[in-house]
Amino acid sequence: MRKVLPPCLLATNSRADLSFERGEGAYLFGSDGRRYLDFFSGIAVTCLGHAHPHLVQTLRAHADKVWHITNNYRIPEQERLAERLIAHSFAARAFFCNSGLEAAEAAIKVARRTHFVEGAPHRVKIVTIQNAFHGRSLAALAATNNEKYLEGFGPIVQGFVQVPLGDLEALRAHLADGEAAGVMIEPIQGEGGLHLCGADYLREVRHLCDATGTLLILDEVQCGMGRTGRLFAYEWAGITPDVMMLAKGLGGGFPVGAILTTQRAASGMTPGTHGSTFGGNPLALTIANAVLDVLMEPGFLDGVVEISNLLRSELTKLHERHPTLFLDVRGGGLLLGLKCTRPAVEYVDALRDDGMLAHTAGDNVLRLMPPLIIRNDHVVEAIEYLERLCQSMSRSVEAA
Repeated sequence: MRKVLPPCLLATNSRADLSFERGEGAYLFGSDGRRYLDFFSGIAVTCLGHAHPHLVQTLRAHADKVWHITNNYRIPEQERLAERLIAHSFAARAFFCNSGLEAAEAAIKVARRTHFVEGAPHRVKIVTIQNAFHGRSLAALAATNNEKYLEGFGPIVQGFVQVPLGDLEALRAHLADGEAAGVMIEPIQGEGGLHLCGADYLREVRHLCDATGTLLILDEVQCGMGRTGRLFAYEWAGITPDVMMLAKGLGGGFPVGAILTTQRAASGMTPGTHGSTFGGNPLALTIANAVLDVLMEPGFLDGVVEISNLLRSELTKLHERHPTLFLDVRGGGLLLGLKCTRPAVEYVDALRDDGMLAHTAGDNVLRLMPPLIIRNDHVVEAIEYLERLCQSMSRSVEAA
């Protein structure tokens, strides 16, 4: 399928020449008349699939009510979601925005402001992990420090350093100088190649942060909101962060982001220190509350664990059958990847042409992010698509 660059749009994305007319559950229906199995989920956004009945009903019920009023007034839907997220997490306070990028900016400001009000304004350094991805603003790009993303945008924003994933000694060295405001980590590196932070590593990072008074910021924009089988990925390690970033699945397809903080981390955020015109608007937060309704249904997250274990098992078998096409299986929950031996985009393109949507990730990984509502038959169907792909690629190698 050819790629297009619509002349009316900035050429920031190379787009497949395909659009969609509607969706239902784990499927999208294209303008070409075909049905596609969606294991892309708009980059882990449509966590409940397409046209989920509860979300659609909620949207329709709120459509003739208040959409937007700004944060100059109380917003009951916002307060309700904040209270519910706090009740199910480590947090004492919440702030709502519109995206993961905005959540990253807020988290950085919170970390620096905390030390400012505590009498240590020199503590501004943010330590991040190599191969991470935290967004595309100038500050988030500095946190990511990927040369490909930084090229052409002038001087890099100061105050960010990177350490290798798993290297506790490098992290300890950067915290020892008393200059760090925060450590920012993705429990699962989504864009960076589905690298999983082990529970032991996260516990050690938490210990180092505690010992130095540094805030631990967890970026759960992609791996949070039930994607690992717990509401938040940090729960698997038995730790809690000081600040957590959320977005993507939080709105189930509607733009909404958030940060959750401890009371300490919230202490410096007084009127005027941050804000968002659209953040936390009644319409977005009504839908986010509806998403949380479903995620908190008894047994739902247990079901995510069960289906993710099945998918991983089948992917492992696929890898074992085709070791010349895949090197390993990565990730956790329903954020999984296959390290490819050929360019990952070739796998994505071939799957799309056959009727399945997936995505790439860094380190030449085929990334699978199905909606959390998939069933066993969807896993079977996905493996059938992948098996056909492997058979076709193997034949092409033999023919060559």
